Amino acid sequence: MDIRIGILNSPREIAFETGQTPAEVEKVVAAALDSDAKYIRLIDDKQKVYIIPTASFGYIEVGSEVSRRVGFVA
Repeated sequence: MDIRIGILNSPREIAFETGQTPAEVEKVVAAALDSDAKYIRLIDDKQKVYIIPTASFGYIEVGSEVSRRVGFVA
């Protein structure tokens, strides 16, 4: 599943793929925002850890788990 996180006052975004489900990612983000946590922690497919301050969230886009098609469409 693809995740894109927009950061305030930054022209770039954080983008990575994770094995977590959309529900798990939403639960982590919602819990952090509800409890006024300082950061969230997410892990990508290659076991890299992303620690993102909640105060800098511009947006969080959680992609689908649908695999990409390859080839031509008629």
